[in-house]
Parts: sequence; structure tokens; C-alpha cells
Amino acid sequence: MSSYHPLTLDEAMQLSQKVLDLFDANSELTCREIGDGNLNLVFHVTDINSSKSVIVKQALPYAKIVGESWPLSLDRARIERELLQEEYRLCPGSVPEVYYYDDELALTIMEDLSDHVIMRKGLIEGNHYPLFAKHIGQFMARTLFYTSDLAMDQSLKKESVKKFVNPDQCKITEDLIFEEPYRISERNSYSPIIEDEAEALRTDTELHLEIAILREKFLTQTQALLHGDLHTGSIFITPESTKVIDPEFGYYGPMGFDIGAVLANLLLHYASVPGWISEGVAAATREEELLDMVQDVWNEFELHFRALWEQDVQDYMARTKGYQELYITRLLQDSAGFAGSKMIRRIVGLAHAADIDTIEDAALREQAERKALTIGKSLVKNHRQITSISEFMNLISDASKGKVGQR
Repeated sequence: MSSYHPLTLDEAMQLSQKVLDLFDANSELTCREIGDGNLNLVFHVTDINSSKSVIVKQALPYAKIVGESWPLSLDRARIERELLQEEYRLCPGSVPEVYYYDDELALTIMEDLSDHVIMRKGLIEGNHYPLFAKHIGQFMARTLFYTSDLAMDQSLKKESVKKFVNPDQCKITEDLIFEEPYRISERNSYSPIIEDEAEALRTDTELHLEIAILREKFLTQTQALLHGDLHTGSIFITPESTKVIDPEFGYYGPMGFDIGAVLANLLLHYASVPGWISEGVAAATREEELLDMVQDVWNEFELHFRALWEQDVQDYMARTKGYQELYITRLLQDSAGFAGSKMIRRIVGLAHAADIDTIEDAALREQAERKALTIGKSLVKNHRQITSISEFMNLISDASKGKVGQR
């Protein structure tokens, strides 16, 4: 196995035996392939005798959702592995531990999180995650602060930026989030019943201007090392534990892109609630719970980020009075804008959110789609005027009631 090729089940088991802390020559291993999405092979390897297990993840040289006509660099596997190791160092226990890797085969063997569930699935099932906001807020604060110029020697940070240049994955984001929803594209996907919404997206010059501003930030800001795809499908969770996975879209970019991704996916589920809970009082209670979670995610992030700043800021000029307030306000604005852009893309773009897409009732699904688009557009159009989390939440409330936010 000296050159790249897609692994077989037997090869995945053979490689897993290199994880000596778990397996040895006497281990009786079984292996099955499990689906993770659109870009990789993922194997679950288990020792029958001890029930110890690992995940073997191998990058494919193309996007499965399209096929070999969409080639991708295998270097993303190295980026993902190194990012997992960095996140584990900065926030231990918040990501799966890396046990073994082979960059030539573009694979990583890591901790199995089968005792957790994918957060998106858990939310759809109606589960409650009271510690999530605290966990994810701390994770984002630590991984973003300590990989920024606020905390790093600027020369070392520039060297780190070079390590995490990720052009193929960034190109996917640039196209799917910041361009294709706003023009005719064969990769866009939506129900004909919301064609009026899709047409409105393509002709809304005010919206396009704000998207262009957000796109510029994504293209040019190397503010911190991002996860790059931090949605509820990239989080394993229990009521007591939160684990972030799949940072293969990682690169140095604007912090608000990661924060906005978390907020967007909570809001997408918020928009979907009537499609999952028919009883009015119960639905309203669930919606309130999700909105509280959105606000708490930002508040926890801000609390931890400010504390890290006070404790460990290294940039002398960052101690200037008023700079922290300005910085935090801009982060909130960026987070709102990126959240809105991600919501829009999940309704009309290539890859949707199961929270909404799997609602069986067509009328309720359409209602959720339109609600998500209304919230998303309001956040994008108004993001540069937001100065507090309460203003952010008011925009969501107004959009949910069908009111158009005024700039």
C-alpha cells in the first residue's frame, strides 16, 4: 500500500491494527463502510472480543455527489488531520483523537464516537442539548482566538497560514455559498414551488451587494484557523458531551464564518419546527428553546473570547482602549451575515439541510423553506448595522413574523 488507492474493507482492518493502544495481532476485527457525506470513504472497525473500535476516514480524489468530473485534492486529508490535532491541543476532548495517519493514502484513523449522535439527527428527533451552547462557545473561542494574530506571533501565524491553504475546498464554498444561489446554475436544487423565491434571489441587487462584501471577507481575511464547515451535521453530541468532526474545509479565514455556520444551522432547525411538531404549544416551546440556544451560543462565545483576550492577548496594540469592543462588534456582524448566507444556500443550493428537506408534508416544508429564506435574507441585508445580540435576535423575530427588516 505504497501509493494511493481507495481502501478495501480488509485494508482498513489491516491498517487499524497499527493503533497499538487498542488492537494487537490477536484482535478479531470486523469492518463495515459507513456513509459520511459527499467526499470520503469512512470505515467502522471493531474488535469483536473487546468492542474497542476506531473510525478510518479516507479522502476520495473527487466529490461523490457529482462524480469524477469534480476532482479534489487529496491534501485536504492532511489539512483535516492537522486541524483535528490542533483543535485537540487547544480544546482537549472537543474533537476525536487522532490515532494514526498516512498522508500518502490520504487517511486518518481516529476515535470512534458511536456513543454520540449527529446533532442534526438528534434535533430532528426532538432531543435536548442543554450544554451545547457552552461547549461550542468555548470551542470556537479557544480555536479562533489562539490561532489569530491576537494570540500568535505574527510570523509564526503567517507560516501556519501557508500550511492550511485549501484551494479546492474553499472553491466549493466560494461557489456554493457566495455565487450560485444568486444566478442560474445547474448545481442549484430547489422545489419548483419556490421558484419565485429563487428568482427573487437572482434579481435582488441590495442582497447581492451584501453577499459580495461577505464573499470578499471569505476570500481575503486570514483572521484565524477555521473549521470551515461547522454545521450540525459536523457535530456529534449527547446531552453531556459535544464533539466537532470533519474539518476538511479548514483554512485561515474570517472568524464569523465558523460562528455563523453554527447559528445558521440552529436557525434552519428553528424554521423547520412546525414540520416536526404539530401541537401548537409544544412547537412554540421548541422554537423558544432553539432561539435561546442561538443567543446562548453567541453569549458563551463572547464570554470566553473576552476572557482569553484579557488573559492571553499578545498583540500590544490590541490592548488599546475600545479595540476589543470594536473587534467583538465586527465579529457579531460577520457572524450574522455569514449565517444568513448559509441559510439561503441550504434552501436553493446544491446541498440542503435534512431538518427541512425531510419534512413529509409538502405545505409545511414549503413554509419552512420560505421562513428560512426570509430570515437568511434579513441577516445578510442588515448584518453591517447590528451592534448587539439583542438586535440580531430582533431581526430573526421580525423575519419570522413576515416583517422585512429596515436598514
